[in-house]
Amino acid sequence: MRRNLFSWNSLTPLSDLSPGEEAIVEEFLGGRGIYTKLYAMGITPGVKIRVLSVGASPILLEVRGFKLALGRGMASKILVRKV
Repeated sequence: MRRNLFSWNSLTPLSDLSPGEEAIVEEFLGGRGIYTKLYAMGITPGVKIRVLSVGASPILLEVRGFKLALGRGMASKILVRKV
């Protein structure tokens, strides 16, 4: 799902969020493989994510009540809107 460029101005890569911040997933950057992997983990457009901790890698997230560790490279391909 692609959004117009005007809505992209307020989007941030998930990898740029700090611990405690919450955001809504809006878009993925990448091909079919990244979509498949993220959907399998429950990370879909519209889902709320909370960043629990950030290190060099991985980033610890809370998604749908579950804790997930996500590599920084993968997190940089997830565009979110802060809430």
